[in-house]
Amino acid sequence: MVVVYPVLNTDAGRQVLLGEKLTGLGRGRLVGPGGKVEPGETLTEAAIRELHEEVGVVAHETHLIPIATISYPFPTRPHLSQRSHAFLLEVFEGEPAPSDELTPQWFPMIEIPFDRMWSDASLWLPQALEKRFQRATITIGDEDDVLGVDWENETMFGPLFDSDLE
Repeated sequence: MVVVYPVLNTDAGRQVLLGEKLTGLGRGRLVGPGGKVEPGETLTEAAIRELHEEVGVVAHETHLIPIATISYPFPTRPHLSQRSHAFLLEVFEGEPAPSDELTPQWFPMIEIPFDRMWSDASLWLPQALEKRFQRATITIGDEDDVLGVDWENETMFGPLFDSDLE
């Protein structure tokens, strides 16, 4: 999985683009644009494709900044287990527009509505949006709650993502 967090600098401060998920796992929650990596795609190719498909924004791979690799085991629902590779994006073209997948909206970085997101977002996203690379395994329970966190953070910005395409 890949997810992209476009960020915009405005007179009112930094804002991040999130979208209300309209289908599938996480329906009704706010998420960053993203999705599955297709066979033969790199993580950055998938991120650019998903960003365009879900919110109509165009970006170049060289502008993607890796900010997190999070593994999500779902012990009682192993078919949902996944690894998510997150990117920050500060340079892009176009105005975000709704799709069948997401209804996008800009949020001030200091007012991210974590209560409308997955339960783990508040644990890693604030630091990641400040370009402090986050690497963790976050175990998710039956109520989509966090059962445990195993942090594996790098001391500096961190390496690029693993070569696997989970």
